[in-house]
Amino acid sequence: MKNLTSRNNPKIKQVHQLLSQRKQRDVSGLFVVEGIRHVGEACAAKAHLEYICYAPEMLTSDFALQLVQEQSHLGIPCFAVEKDTFTGMASKDNPQGILAVVHKPGIQLDSISAGNFKWGVALVAPQDPGNIGSILRTIDAVGARGLLLLDDPAYNQFCADPFHPGSVRASMGAIFWYPVVSTTFSSFVQWARVQGYHIYGTSAHASVDYRSSKQFESPLILLMGSEREGLTATQSEVCDVMVRIPMQGRVTSLNLAIATGVMLYAISSNL
Repeated sequence: MKNLTSRNNPKIKQVHQLLSQRKQRDVSGLFVVEGIRHVGEACAAKAHLEYICYAPEMLTSDFALQLVQEQSHLGIPCFAVEKDTFTGMASKDNPQGILAVVHKPGIQLDSISAGNFKWGVALVAPQDPGNIGSILRTIDAVGARGLLLLDDPAYNQFCADPFHPGSVRASMGAIFWYPVVSTTFSSFVQWARVQGYHIYGTSAHASVDYRSSKQFESPLILLMGSEREGLTATQSEVCDVMVRIPMQGRVTSLNLAIATGVMLYAISSNL
């Protein structure tokens, strides 16, 4: 274990950059995991850790201290950081005193199929990283297999970064256990057809109430549109079934993560 005492240390600067800049995450292939539970999940999932930073003055958890010891014995560099320096580089208030720099898994679309990905979610251009993480957490809860993030250049629609600290935090560790694949909408459509997926989409204008769908056919992809636009007409056309979530109040739609959660539980009960 080593000590980092200077705020100008390259490792400290790198953590700052990875937390604040998507470009740095994209170029380096690294991202930051903050907090005891999240670092613990990364270690349990045998994610590829680059190094750990921890603040001895802040880290009173026996579990967290054991994590540092275990990872150090496995050859992962573990750097002790002064409390003020650690607090200054963390992305949230009241940090728990431990973070890890982790390699992105880099999973490609052609590595998953109906054989190992029976059902899951595809999101077209989600803009809120927190929604991405929350949906991953729900995927874990219902027993789905993973998440596809779809850019659609034809409509100038592009996804938020699933490795943004807000997404990683909201996933509660699920990001380490499930594939998160970034691809284009057109590539997704071609892949889904070859693999024989049934695609279910949602729209406020669909005639079918999701509760009347008593059986969902697998292999299955739940296709959800962006927070602002929903699915375009072209995107809706690739769906085998379109359903609506009825709204009885004045608001016109649910938050993306909540709407996806409603659909995932409906599917899991009728698959």
